[in-house]
Amino acid sequence: MGRQAKHLYINLPVKHVKESKAFFEQLGFEFQEQLTNDQAACLVIGDTITVMLLTHKHFQTISEKQLVDARQGSEVIVSMRVDSRKEVDELVEQAMAAGGSPFKEKQDHGFMYGWSFQDLDGHLWEVFYLDEERSGLS
Repeated sequence: MGRQAKHLYINLPVKHVKESKAFFEQLGFEFQEQLTNDQAACLVIGDTITVMLLTHKHFQTISEKQLVDARQGSEVIVSMRVDSRKEVDELVEQAMAAGGSPFKEKQDHGFMYGWSFQDLDGHLWEVFYLDEERSGLS
């Protein structure tokens, strides 16, 4: 296998770090407090995957490109694979209850099941379950 990173950090611009942090905490996620302050919050997705939620001002110190308003245009879709269809539904329902908004209807392809939501800033999050045995990936 080719090159592999030890850890993946995704950087997303958000209007309000405190509100975004509260949103993801309501979904059951935790934050790495050593990398969290009023300009950034380090959202832990998995052992080697984190999302840095950065204020617009801080994000622009990293990228000189114009920010995309995620409510108007797409810049990225963050896809998360979870352990069950039930977990897909629970996570998206929690996102809606925490102030997120729907993105796409549930997708059921038999071996793969998914549902999507938008976070407080309009970033797209896709949650899916893949039955490895039925998909041929096992």
